[in-house]
Amino acid sequence: MHVDQASILADIAEMLRAILGDAGVDGEITMATRFQDDLEMESIDIISLAGRLQVRYGDRVNFAQLIAGLDLESVRQLRVGQLVEHIAAALGRADASPGKASTPA
Repeated sequence: MHVDQASILADIAEMLRAILGDAGVDGEITMATRFQDDLEMESIDIISLAGRLQVRYGDRVNFAQLIAGLDLESVRQLRVGQLVEHIAAALGRADASPGKASTPA
């Protein structure tokens, strides 16, 4: 199944606007938008985003797994696009897993 990155980006942008409010988001949120430099997100904002991701995508998407593989500077420079790609890959794996019945056996 094809995972639509544009719809994931729209979901993430909506979550970020809810977390940061309109004052915290100047302009459009794109794949190149950086969480810290562009959105000035704090640790508590990241935690809130992780919670919203859990609610939206459940166990299929593990935000902590994405962060765990990064050093501090990479986390500081994390782009929205990296999160979108991580979610798309996770959803693609979940859809392709053998336990998911796509057709009757």
